[in-house]
Amino acid sequence: MAIMPQEVSDLDLFFPTRYRELLPRWEEIPEEYRDMNNRSKWMRLISDWFYAGLSRLDVKPKDGIDPRKAIRHIKAILGDFGPKHEHKFAGCAYLMSLWFEEAQWEKAKG
Repeated sequence: MAIMPQEVSDLDLFFPTRYRELLPRWEEIPEEYRDMNNRSKWMRLISDWFYAGLSRLDVKPKDGIDPRKAIRHIKAILGDFGPKHEHKFAGCAYLMSLWFEEAQWEKAKG
């Protein structure tokens, strides 16, 4: 069964604690995403998003994916203090690759 974006409430975004439901288990994430030296666009996007924030994110969703729901799902994982950084990055990059064809972004100005 395909992994689909889950509904994430505003409260979930403000107090993110649902990573066990939203983040694939480490063993379910393909090896290429578990490699923290992977410089794929999805890993670069997640790294920029986590460390600097984004001032712009334009995505092209795959068929059947609600982009708003998918982005909120990713935001809830990124904001959660529960998972290790490696797991969070790998899982979010993997989910982005499943849900989006393409992404263009700009890091927030610091």
